[in-house]
Amino acid sequence: MADTSAILTQILREQCLRHGLGGIRGLGVVFRTMDLDCSRSLVLDELRIGLDRFGLRMADNYLKTLFDSIDKDKNGKIDFLEFMKALRSPMNNKRIAVISEAFDKLDTNNDGVLDVDDLKVFYTANAKNHPKYLSGEWTLDQTLRSFLDSIDSPDDPDGVVTREEFLDYYAGVSATIDDDSYFVMMMRSCYGLPQR
Repeated sequence: MADTSAILTQILREQCLRHGLGGIRGLGVVFRTMDLDCSRSLVLDELRIGLDRFGLRMADNYLKTLFDSIDKDKNGKIDFLEFMKALRSPMNNKRIAVISEAFDKLDTNNDGVLDVDDLKVFYTANAKNHPKYLSGEWTLDQTLRSFLDSIDSPDDPDGVVTREEFLDYYAGVSATIDDDSYFVMMMRSCYGLPQR
């Protein structure tokens, strides 16, 4: 079943690309077009109608397989994040390598996860300029935790970011940047990595 859903997802991804709707903006257009009731989510019938409009007609069992593979939280609806994660193009090795390099730099104790203690090494000065820290509303740890939570899995915001979660976060960023060189330069600049 996993192979079938991967093939169906790839077919839908290719159809979006064929229509020039690849990046995050294009996928947003596709999603909004399919979201007939403007609920910010798709139900099975909306997906069926949307695929028909793209000229993709699927047997009911394939449509259900595709829908279920995209609906990660199994609530009977596909939200935009689920839609985008399923349809964004996979990152190439250049992008994965620079993201991994950034993760390795931040993981100061080499335990394979990022936590507040790792961030203190690199981001204490930046955190102390955050408006909520300056106002006294947040402590240094709360400010750094806020940064971690923005990268952490929304399904499991535990204050610890794994390599997989870091890669997943930057896969979303990557989907918004077409040019590999620009993406690599941006990552190197943000994380103080040497230019190559």
